[in-house]
Amino acid sequence: MENTIKKSHPKGLWYLFATEMWERFGYYLMLGIFSLYMLDGWNNGGMGFDPSKKSDIYGTYLGLVYLTPFIGGLLADRILGYRRSIIIGGLMMASGYFCLSIHSTFSFYLALFLIILGNGFFKPNISTLVGNLYSNDELKDKKDAGYNIFYMGINIGAFICNFVAAYMRINFGWGYAFAAAGVGMLIGVLIFVSGTKHIKHVDVIKPKSDGDMKTSKILGLTVLPMFIFGVIGYLLPGNFLGSDTNDAFIIGCLPVIGFFIYLAFKSEAKESRAIKALLAVFACVILFFAIFHQNGDALTVWAEDHTDRKMSQTVAGVADDLGMAQVVLNNDLVSADDKTFNDSISVLVNNMNALPKKSLKDLKVKAEASKVIDQLEKSRKYFKTLPKDQIPAKGSELRLYSTELYQSINPFWVIFLTPVVVGIFGFLRRRNREPSTPSKIAIGLLITALSALVMVGAVYSTNQMSLKAGSIWLLASYGVITLGELCLSPMGLSLVSKLSPPRITALMMGGFFLAISVGNKLSGMLSSLWENIEEKQNFFYLNFFLVLGATIIMFVMLKWLNRVMKENKVK
Repeated sequence: MENTIKKSHPKGLWYLFATEMWERFGYYLMLGIFSLYMLDGWNNGGMGFDPSKKSDIYGTYLGLVYLTPFIGGLLADRILGYRRSIIIGGLMMASGYFCLSIHSTFSFYLALFLIILGNGFFKPNISTLVGNLYSNDELKDKKDAGYNIFYMGINIGAFICNFVAAYMRINFGWGYAFAAAGVGMLIGVLIFVSGTKHIKHVDVIKPKSDGDMKTSKILGLTVLPMFIFGVIGYLLPGNFLGSDTNDAFIIGCLPVIGFFIYLAFKSEAKESRAIKALLAVFACVILFFAIFHQNGDALTVWAEDHTDRKMSQTVAGVADDLGMAQVVLNNDLVSADDKTFNDSISVLVNNMNALPKKSLKDLKVKAEASKVIDQLEKSRKYFKTLPKDQIPAKGSELRLYSTELYQSINPFWVIFLTPVVVGIFGFLRRRNREPSTPSKIAIGLLITALSALVMVGAVYSTNQMSLKAGSIWLLASYGVITLGELCLSPMGLSLVSKLSPPRITALMMGGFFLAISVGNKLSGMLSSLWENIEEKQNFFYLNFFLVLGATIIMFVMLKWLNRVMKENKVK
């Protein structure tokens, strides 16, 4: 029997689980160091961007990487099929990560282009296949649990990758860390191909119904106008939303949003109500992702600059043995006045640039010189808000947790809390008291709002940002937002699979990722405010009230959403 059951779930789920685990390994490895890489100086192997440009690129990249699933989902639904789309997307993303390992401006932007397109083919279609595995009556009640298990695979990859990133970056440099992401993606593609016999029976291109719009017409009504609107937004005088790219992105999304609204009103009555319900939920979850994906930008800056990352002696010894400790040192140069420090760094940079590059030995000498400059700059920056009695004596060093390791806190909580959340909902299900999928999403939004208040407490603990906050604040904030995430993100995938008309499931999955896309762009726009808001607690208060507003709207709509769910005979 094709639907071989392992612990009551289809065997194909475990191949999709492993594929997504390795794909997310690569994706989150790249994302965990992306902001740090853009901020690091060019001579240290980074891009040397200023904070505002970094946030602009971060938000635009995250927005586009979740915008292209609209196109990838449509092409999979109508032409390519899901398996072929996933393989194409995986190979494109691997190529992008390998391009990032080459230190040049051209390869940087080419890499982002490849990853953005590749994710469009990969992301909506693997999620759609998970839902398709549960399409028969025997398994449909286990769909939410199946998505939770699938979601755990995402987070195992996201947890492991940051340790690999830290090791590769500290010992070999940025390029090797990005190359490791490419290797992870290739492993994911190989696993997917090896398990295709357990998946191919649900990779079915749905026949078009009478009146269905042609694929070429859909693309002509969305992608072409999206490009035109984006160009208009970029060229408009003034920056309505903070930058030319912000204007281009948001205005460029309008035709796609308009297409989904058109689809909702043009479909037959029952389908129309289901699509309208999905679009209403999508509008609310935008704010979740606007806050959640600040983990790679504003919260990474918080971890780098404002968190006490000192290791205990025992941990430092183990980290040294593993080559994973970030070292900051104190010497005459680090403790000198600003002018002396800056002048000395300029001399070191000029001397490094003058080194020959004719042989492998010369390149190693230059790389070592770059490492010394990087260490001096990071040491001075770290000590800036460290109490004087905690700064080591001259000639001494501190071992720190690498900043990218803080990106593993969220996936750690997901792995730890997923069995708990699944168990609670299973307990309630057996007593016929399990909340509906829209209710779970509303609860997730409320919990997410509370996570922003934890970071308000973190700011107050720094005495007006003059001291460093303990790591416990990030641990707590990520723990709270993870509870919200588990109630919302996998449930969003499940809701799309349950309510979407079968002939456009991947297209509607693309719509869900469009909502993530807009939320991601907003996360970059919000993070760009970080440098300009003097009282940092107000930054997190802003996050709190934005998500609270979405929460209230979601709870108001619950009665209607549950009625639509009942009409479609799903929970």
